[in-house]
Amino acid sequence: MLVLSRKTNEALVLEDGAIRIVVLSIQGDQVKLGIEAPRSVPVMREEIYLAANENQRASESVSPDALASFTRSQPEDPFPPPKPKSR
Repeated sequence: MLVLSRKTNEALVLEDGAIRIVVLSIQGDQVKLGIEAPRSVPVMREEIYLAANENQRASESVSPDALASFTRSQPEDPFPPPKPKSR
């Protein structure tokens, strides 16, 4: 891991300058970063990235037969909600 120190308004560049990460502010243990990147480059928080990958792996593990069972029509509800009474 490369460790760099930056102050507010200082930046890092990646991919020959195509991606720029700027330190916007530092308040206590919180650092606000600004990221400039081409729209074709996905930028997301790590926990969202990990959750998306886990969801993708889970979806790939479902068999086609199991998936088809979700799309079949469900049996009629044996306890349908009551119909409103007319006056």
